[in-house]
Amino acid sequence: MQSENIIYMEQEQKLKLEEQIIMMLKTVFDPEIPVDVYSLGLVYKIDLQDDGNVLIDMTLTAPNCPMADFIFEDVRQKVESIDGIESCTVNLVYEPEWDVRMMSDEAKLELGFDLD
Repeated sequence: MQSENIIYMEQEQKLKLEEQIIMMLKTVFDPEIPVDVYSLGLVYKIDLQDDGNVLIDMTLTAPNCPMADFIFEDVRQKVESIDGIESCTVNLVYEPEWDVRMMSDEAKLELGFDLD
């Protein structure tokens, strides 16, 4: 019975860390767009491993974004600043191709898109 409690606590801790990662991603902005990368739908996958390493798959609004290195480094540094995170690797992916439908409703409103 005790081992089940340990697994549960680890899972609870993992969920808390995942919430913190998402909150941190909501502080990362493309300097040309006043909406965070998470709300824009640029983050495709967050893989928090048991050893505290995080793998993030994300894309850009445009394949030739001049701020890509800045954005990825900002993501890496902010996620690694979370207690319990050992490292963060950010992978640039192009599939699926990003489009405005991937944005949250809040992001669409912020950027003046019609929600109808």
